[in-house]
Amino acid sequence: MKEKKISLELEGVEAKVIYHTYEGFELNTLLVSFGEKRRVLSTLDGFKKVKFVANNYTPLQLSERTMMNYKAFKRKLPLALGIRSSDIAFMSTGVNMDNAAISESNYQEFKVCCIATAGAKGNALRTGVDKAFYVERDGKFFSTLGTINLILLTNANLSNGALARAIITATEAKTAALQDLNVRSTSAPQHQATGTGTDNMIVVSGDLGEPLLITSGHVKIGELIGFSTKSAVAEALKKHDG
Repeated sequence: MKEKKISLELEGVEAKVIYHTYEGFELNTLLVSFGEKRRVLSTLDGFKKVKFVANNYTPLQLSERTMMNYKAFKRKLPLALGIRSSDIAFMSTGVNMDNAAISESNYQEFKVCCIATAGAKGNALRTGVDKAFYVERDGKFFSTLGTINLILLTNANLSNGALARAIITATEAKTAALQDLNVRSTSAPQHQATGTGTDNMIVVSGDLGEPLLITSGHVKIGELIGFSTKSAVAEALKKHDG
C-alpha cells in the first residue's frame, strides 16, 4: 500500500494517508496513530480507548453498497488496513483525503490540531429549519457526496465532560466557517447552512496534566479548539468545493 506521511506538531502522534483497495475499489484512508491507547469520543462510536483514529474516503459507487450494511463495513475496513476494529475509531466520507486540511494552535503548554475534510455542495442544510428526507432503520443509511468530518487532537488531558463539550465548541466553529463562506442549504438556498446531514467528529484526549473540565470558548483550550476547527473547515471546503 502506498503511503503519504503528514507532519504534525503533537508529540507521540503520527499521521499518514494510506492508498489502498477495498472489494476492488481504489480508496484512501487518513490514519492517525498513537504509541498507547487514548480516550476518544466519536459521534459514531461513542467513548472508546483506541490506538488509531481515521477518516476514510469511500467513492460513491462503493458507498452506495457499504451504507446498506455499514456495520459490516466498520468491521471489515480496519482488517483491510491490518488493524483490529476494537483498536480504531473511524469515519467515512465522499471527500478524498488528498483534500484534507490541517490547522494547529497552541498556547503555553497546550496544543490542539484539527484535521478536516469538507464537502457541502451535495447535502448542506440548516439544522432546525430544513426538513429531513431519510429514516434510519436496521442500521441502513443513505449515500451522499458531501460530509464535514473532523479529527480533533490535543495533548491536554480531557475529562469525559470536556470531550463532550469539545464537540459543541467545534460544531459552533464549523458553523462559523460555513457562515463566513456563505454556504447555503442545498434544498433551501435562501437559508444559510449550519452543516451537512452526515457530519461526524472524533475528539482525542491527550494525557498532559490533570483532566480539564471545560472546553468552551471562554477558556484557552476551547479557544484553540475553535480557532483550529474554523480554519481547517474553511480550508477544507475551499479545497473540495472550490
